[in-house]
Formats: sequence, C-alpha cells, structure tokens
Amino acid sequence: MAAGQNFILDLTSVLGSAAVGGYIANRLRQPVLIGYLVSGLIIGPFGLKFLSEVDQIKPLAEIGVAFLLFALGVEFSLAELKRVKEIAIQGSLLQIGLTIALVTLLTTVSGWVNTPTQGIFLGAVLSLSSTAVVLKTLTERGETNTLHGQVMLAILIAQDLALGLMLAILPALNNPANLGPALGAALLKVLVFLAAAIAAGKWLVPLLIKRIAETESSELFLITVIALCLGVALITAKLGLSIEMGAFVSGLMISEIDYADQALAKVLPMRDTFASLFFASIGMLIDPEVLIGNFGQILGLVAIVMLGKAAIILPIVMNFGYSFKTAALASFGLNQIGEFSFVLALVGLQQGFIDQKKYFLLVGTTAITLLLTPAWVRFSPVLADKIAELPFLSDYLRRFRDTKDLSLPEGFKDYVVVAGYGRVGQTIVNILQEQGHKVLVIENSEAAIKRLKSDQIPYIFGDADSELVLEKAHLDKAKALAIALPDPASTRLLLKRALELAPELDIVARSHQNDEIDLLSQLGAKEVVQPEFEAALEIAAHLLATLGTNRSIIYSIIDGMRSDRYQNIRRDRTIRKQQPDLSAAAPELKQEWVTLDTASPLVGMTLAAADIRNLTGVTIMAINQGDETQYYPPAKTVLTAKDRLLAVGERKELTAFKDLVRGGGIIGEGYHQWVTLSKNSQLLGMQIADLQRQYNVRVQAIRRHGKLDYKVDGAMELELGDCILLQGEPASTEEVVKLAATDD
Repeated sequence: MAAGQNFILDLTSVLGSAAVGGYIANRLRQPVLIGYLVSGLIIGPFGLKFLSEVDQIKPLAEIGVAFLLFALGVEFSLAELKRVKEIAIQGSLLQIGLTIALVTLLTTVSGWVNTPTQGIFLGAVLSLSSTAVVLKTLTERGETNTLHGQVMLAILIAQDLALGLMLAILPALNNPANLGPALGAALLKVLVFLAAAIAAGKWLVPLLIKRIAETESSELFLITVIALCLGVALITAKLGLSIEMGAFVSGLMISEIDYADQALAKVLPMRDTFASLFFASIGMLIDPEVLIGNFGQILGLVAIVMLGKAAIILPIVMNFGYSFKTAALASFGLNQIGEFSFVLALVGLQQGFIDQKKYFLLVGTTAITLLLTPAWVRFSPVLADKIAELPFLSDYLRRFRDTKDLSLPEGFKDYVVVAGYGRVGQTIVNILQEQGHKVLVIENSEAAIKRLKSDQIPYIFGDADSELVLEKAHLDKAKALAIALPDPASTRLLLKRALELAPELDIVARSHQNDEIDLLSQLGAKEVVQPEFEAALEIAAHLLATLGTNRSIIYSIIDGMRSDRYQNIRRDRTIRKQQPDLSAAAPELKQEWVTLDTASPLVGMTLAAADIRNLTGVTIMAINQGDETQYYPPAKTVLTAKDRLLAVGERKELTAFKDLVRGGGIIGEGYHQWVTLSKNSQLLGMQIADLQRQYNVRVQAIRRHGKLDYKVDGAMELELGDCILLQGEPASTEEVVKLAATDD
C-alpha cells in the first residue's frame, strides 16, 4: 500500500511540476517542452529530490513516446511515407554511416578513445537524433506537414529502425566473430516484423477497427486503439527493436482507414499527458554538478556535435534535390543527440566501450543538446537565410533555391497563383477552374506535382517563398495570389517577397493562429482567412437564415466581421492595445522604432498616403503617440511630429525607411506607380537617367531580383524583370507604364 501511495505521489509531483514549468515557459513565450525538461531537472534526483523512485516513472514515460509516434503514424500515412522514402532510407544510411566514420576517425586520431571499436560505438551514439523532442517541437510550431518537417521525420523514423540493429550489433563489437550472426538475426527480425505488420495492416486491423466502431462505444474504441498502439510497441521491444518503431507502424496500420481521424482525436490528450512525463524524465537525467564541473568540456562537445551533425546532414539532404532552405532547416533540426542514446551509452558503459567519466560527459552533452533543440529550431529559418546571403556562398547556393521543374504555357497571363496544393489549395484550384479562370500552382511536393501533371494544371516545382521561384511565377502578370501553405513562417516570407515583386498584387492568405491575422494583414494581405472563424460564420449564417433573417442583413454581418479581422468574435479583441511578440511571430524580419522629426515629410500624412511599404519595403506594425501605443494601425492613421513608428522589414529596407523619414525621398507629390519591365519592353537597356530626362518622370526606387534599392543610380541600365517606382504627372507616368509592360 505504501509503495502504491509513493507511486501516486511521484506521478502527481511530475505532472504538477510539468504543468507549472510548461505554464511558465508559455508565459515567457518559450516552447512548453523546455518547461517540462527544466521541471524534471528541479524535482529529480540531482535537484530537490522530490521523487522517491525515479524508475517507476520511466514506463509511463515510454508510453508517452509510444503515443507520440503512434499519432505521427496516423497523420503521416503511407502515401506521404512513400514520397520521402529515398531520403528516409538512403539519406539516413548515409547520415549514420558518415557520422560513425567521421567520429571513429576523429576520436581515434585525437586519442579520445583507445581503439577504433570504441570510436564506432561513440559514432553510433552520436548518429541518432531525438524523435520525441523534434516531433514535439514541430507539432507545437505546426510544421509536421511542411516539407522540411517531413524530411526530418522520415530520417528520424529510419534512425529508430536503425536503433534496433545497433542494440543487437554493438555488444558483438568486442567479439567480431559474432558480428555477422548478430547482424543477420537483427535484419531477420526486422523483415519478419515488417511483413507481419503489412499483412495485419491490410487484412486484420481495418476489419477489427470497423467491428469495434460499429458498437458505437467510445470507451471500447479508445481501449482498442491504446491496446493496438502499445501492443505493437511491446512486440518490437521484445524483438530487440525500438518502441518508437512499433508505435509508428501501428499508427500507419490505421492511417488509411475511415476511422483514422477518430482514433487520433482519442489518443491526442493521452499523448500530451504521457509525453510530458517523458520529457520531465529526460530532465531528471541532467546532473548540474557534472555540468558545472565539466562546463567547458561539455560546452565544446555540444558545439562540435550540433555543428558537426548539421554539416553532415545539410549536403546529404541537398543531394536528394531539396532546396538549400529545406536542407538547412532539416539539418538544424536534427543536430541534437537522441534520447535513446542514453540507452546506448548505458550499454557502452556495461560493455566497457566507455568509462564512467565519458558516460557522464555523454549524458550531459546529450541533455544539453535536447534542451537547446526547441530554440535552435525556432531560429533556424533566420540562420538559414543569413547563411544563404553570405557573399562567398550566395552564388553557389542560388542554384539550389531555383525551381526544379515548371510547366508554364507561353504568353500565360491574368492568372491566379496558388501557393500550396494541399486540401485547401486543391479546393481553390478546382473552384477557379470550374469558373474558367487560369491558375498557376507553386508546390514542393513531388506527389502533388504528379497530380498537377496528370490534370494538366500549370505549376512550378519549388519552395513558394524562394525569390527565384517567385521570379519564375511572373507575379506582375498575375491577377491575385492565394497562400495556402502549412508553414506560418513560409506564409509570412512569401507574402512579403510577393509584394516586393508585385506591390499591387491582391493577396489572400490563410492564418494558422489568431495572432497571425493582424500580422498578415499589416504585412499587406488584402484578405486573411482563419478556417475556424470562417466555419463559425457559415454556421451562424445558416442559423440566421433558418430563423428568418434577411439574406442581405446576413451578408452584411458576415462581411463586416471579415473586414474587421474577426474582431467581434476573437478572444484577443483588444489586440491593437496589446503589444504582440513580433520577434516570435516573425523572427525572420528585423524591427526598429523610428521617431518622426518635426521636419519629416511624413508628418501630417496618413499611412495610406505615405505609401511606406511601396516606397521602402517596410511595414509599420505600431505607432506610439504620446502615452498611447497603437499596434497594427489602420491605413487612415494620421502621422504627427514626435510619433515613434515600429518598422519591420529587412535591414536594407529599414535603412531606406529611415532615409525616407529624414526627407531622403520625395513623397506625396505627383502620381506614383510601380511597373515591371516585360521581355518586349521598349525600355530594356535604357539608362535610368535617360528615361527620367526623356519622359519627365522620376524613378524613386527599383526592385531587382526581389531586392529594393532606394538610392537609384542614373547610370543603371534597366533589365528584364526590373520593378521600378515611377513618380510624376499622371499622363507622363502612364506613358512609361505602357512602354514598360508592352507584351507585343
């Protein structure tokens, strides 16, 4: 009885501390995962020692991992797994092999190990990444369905399969004669398990789930799903394979049947509860005394491991045809040491591959890399962009950011560009085509491209937020752009870059979270759609019609809520009075407060009249006037002296904006118009100074390859695709516009 009470006390302590840690992390705008890890450190055996039996928590923690991988299997589906099978199988084998080879070489040469066998063991430990931590981080960020997310998960799944082989082979390293039989036995177990899983997934599991669902018993359905998940995980554990592998395969078994979504919905609460136990248990393994006593050495090992693994994974992913951005995000997300390296490290200690000191160093290094992963993933898009802009790398990396394939008819114009061909994108394309409108789809999924080819729909194969891909899309010839991407960061970046290339383009974007609605609108989207709010509006419209409300009144109510960015139905309806965390919402953009002097030409103008985004590329996110700060200010806001403006954009754009504030550009005078030079334009090759003199207009800014240049050199010759900002009298400006955009 006392043991049972101790277990309940331990479980309550872990869940309670995880809840507190997760809440604090959330309030600090950090991933809750960090809160779970820190809470485990605090209450664990190396902290306040609240737990009497740490080992009692471990089985429940393993259940959390099983549920995490089961949910991933249900969401991933066989079709998506087939799409990334090459990078999963060949890429992971390359990554594991290269990591083992390099670690063996470096540790042997440096004398860190005594024999190559010990180096091979260390390489195997370091080659694994953390499925649980990466999956939880991607889930929190809504990036599991992005291309880089699926590449990362594909490699992680293959690593989990390799873990079973490692557990079978590594003990035999001390006796090479047993290595062959051990490898053969492990491979045989894997093949037998996969064959049985395929058979069960095709004939047994669908029938079983269907029969259980027909009982209409919610609790029976839940019990069956849990039994399937943990049962298959138990089988793989008994076979010497990893628990994750079994749980993932059990999820795949039901991913293609009609009840997959119901099964996922039932498991999600349990997944999150037990997963918190797992992450807290990882925190319990961190010994602060070891970290402090070997801080310099562990810090060096963390840097070597994270940078080294990223350097190995990056070229491998790029070699499989993925863009530099996708490869960079994947490599930065997989550069930690996996949680099951703790298991391998313990095996190595028992087998004599490492001594006690190296074991503690390895455990400490692993724990720190796991703790850093959420922050590393968060800032990896910014880091990837910075690397791509390095002068000595930009030209080389440019070809990896180009389109892989495109199908664009000659003379194609007046079309709608749809970025993303998932369920939302497909629906948009179908509706537009049914009404006779032309569409161009930008997609980076090979499976989606095959469907587009089959349906003879014009497409561009590549990352929609890539500047080179957008140039190929010729946005200046498009009527509108619909952004239906699953990745919030890519959505923001695409929106900004699209407006750089085509400032007058009508853009509608999908919002993934409430706090993105105002951000995307302020960045220039004409319409931002929040799926949950749209569903609520349609349901309310139907109910009002049923209750006899006039159709025109219903449409007026719905349109009003949409035009006001759903303010009346949002929990954060005071958004314009609350400071948003712009660094978290759009970390890929710079932000700076700029004060308007009395002599600034912007004083007395509205934001709409100032046309700041078109002139400089920055977006005004907030205005401080006296004691009041207004976030996401509307276009009619009048600027006054001493106002402080929060400008968001790239570094060069912020410099251009500060120049504009000081009076470095003429605004508010004459007529302004952006125009892009077509391939038959009569202005191609003409110097800007000659253009200004001959047609009595001024070129205030030029965007070339998506980059805005506010200080225009009169000797610069105009090129195909240049987007220039003209200022002058309406008649002369329109004449130049016609010459620039001539198509025949």
